[in-house]
Amino acid sequence: MTKNHEVGLTSAEITGLWSTYIGESMSICMTKHMLKYLEDADIKPLLEESLAVSQKQVSEIQTIFMKEKFPIPKGFTDDDYNSDAPALFFNLLPLSYVYGMSRLSIVNYGMMVTAMAREDVRLFISTCLNSSQDLFNKAITIMLKKGIYDRPAMIPYPEGIEFAKNRETFLSKWFEPQRPLNVQELTAIFFNSERNYFGLVFLTGFIQVVKDERIKKYLIKGKKLAEKQIKFLNDTLRKDDLPVASMINTEISMSTISPFSEKLILNLITMLNSTALTFLGHSLSTSSRADLSVEYSKLMVEIMQYGKEGMDLLIERQWFEEPPHAPNRKELAK
Repeated sequence: MTKNHEVGLTSAEITGLWSTYIGESMSICMTKHMLKYLEDADIKPLLEESLAVSQKQVSEIQTIFMKEKFPIPKGFTDDDYNSDAPALFFNLLPLSYVYGMSRLSIVNYGMMVTAMAREDVRLFISTCLNSSQDLFNKAITIMLKKGIYDRPAMIPYPEGIEFAKNRETFLSKWFEPQRPLNVQELTAIFFNSERNYFGLVFLTGFIQVVKDERIKKYLIKGKKLAEKQIKFLNDTLRKDDLPVASMINTEISMSTISPFSEKLILNLITMLNSTALTFLGHSLSTSSRADLSVEYSKLMVEIMQYGKEGMDLLIERQWFEEPPHAPNRKELAK
């Protein structure tokens, strides 16, 4: 009889499970608050499903870690959610939240699943990916129904295929006429704008409720950075006489009472900031116009500097939960 050999978790598998636990435990707090005040009959079932998915994923990760005798992360709990706080975000914004977060999750899980070897973990991450895709598709269907889905720019269909004949014109060196944006560049510009509008809404709401002045200043700085990116991206579209991305639904209340701990808020902004680097890096790799490449590179440096400031704030307050790491052999050898 063949005996199956149980292999321990690799560093990649631990990363996938650990980061999913942190992210989904955060999402549970966010979704609970939005659900409490949500009345829209089309959107509420989607939020309920999103909450159930997050809770199920957290529970399954706990089971895997307990079986492996691996420490269960602290993540985020009801201590990070003030159930008595008035609504901060309401009406259509929860729909934009599911759309935006599921879109980010699809990218993250798509990268994770290719690094998984152990069958149970690989199947779990695959399920997470499928759940995110399902939520994403349902969110878009509702957004289209309500007329709030902003589509990327449309262009006339080309009459045939073309091959670049002039290297300098295609790469758009500084002292030569710039060619029109191609569809890869248009797509990157649109979704980077959309992502920054998404962050801008949350930053606006969080600035309204945080009490720690250093965190408030940090969030204000992040808002200005998001506005700077939106301006650059929209100006680039305008130069080609193309429509710009519009602001997502900005349903923010007048409340100054935070529904979330400042630990959760700061971790969420740090997480979204890190994701921005992934998307800008992809944009840089698909953009061949020199002006875009230079600006994306500059923005990535600014975002990394901003991310370091956020990390410093988290560490100072002992709010940064460290990912599991390899042992320090040099320290052990002393």
